[in-house]
Amino acid sequence: MPELPDVTVYVEALGKRIVGQPLISLRLASPFVLRTVEPAPSAFVSKRVIEITRMGKRIVLAFEDDLFTVIHLMIAGRFKWLAKGAKVPGKIGLAAFDFPNGTLLLTEAGSKKRASIHLIRGRAGVQALDPGGIEVLETDADTLRQTLTRARHTLKRALTDPHLFSGIGNAYSDEILHRARLSPVQMTTNLSEDEIERLFQATRETLIEWTDRLRRESGEGFPEKVTAFREGMAVHGRFRQPCPVCGTPVQRIVYAENETNYCARCQTGGKLLADRALSRLLKGDWPKSIDEL
Repeated sequence: MPELPDVTVYVEALGKRIVGQPLISLRLASPFVLRTVEPAPSAFVSKRVIEITRMGKRIVLAFEDDLFTVIHLMIAGRFKWLAKGAKVPGKIGLAAFDFPNGTLLLTEAGSKKRASIHLIRGRAGVQALDPGGIEVLETDADTLRQTLTRARHTLKRALTDPHLFSGIGNAYSDEILHRARLSPVQMTTNLSEDEIERLFQATRETLIEWTDRLRRESGEGFPEKVTAFREGMAVHGRFRQPCPVCGTPVQRIVYAENETNYCARCQTGGKLLADRALSRLLKGDWPKSIDEL
């Protein structure tokens, strides 16, 4: 799922291309992508885009006359910037926003269509879609501490909860926790002041560094190859590959459609965290430490 760094770069790239441009047409290729019934897509035709912002992992296009389009890419949604009037691909195409200088295409790979478009009149309707998580790049360590300790959760769950933190998902939470040298299953209510400070600094550094890196990769072009698994990540998507800090093979916990990647030596004191499926299968044969493994 595109997270804060990816969405920020998308917003900046779109801002250069469509702010000030009038929408010529909105072509919907999938009946399921549009989650609202009023206003109609026709209400946006000829209206200029006046601003593009990020709201968590959502992208908000503000049009004239207090009209808004809120797009959530979910896991597999992606944007493409193509020549004006470009054809919407039959299998993965969801929608096309046509402007005088080009077409913004929304696609989604895979059979589960989760990406969404909300067409909204009035800013109050936009705010109703905001989960309310804090912007970690605009806050201080004390606010982060208060947010973390509001309820008892694992660090992994807390960081990826959009009601607590804005824009952080599965990939960058792994990277943040590795940099902070903290276990993904450590409870939020058991953190020392030093650990909270490490987490605060690691969160800021990770998100800023990756946003800058993605900006450099895109340059003046439109962001391509937006993915949760990037070359240069420390642990996310690097199961069994060496940790860049200590060389220990990266471990993972798989659950549902997500996975948590971590370094046992850097983050858990050498302890292997139980994988819900594999550890149950192996039972007594499940190794307790990275040394046993």
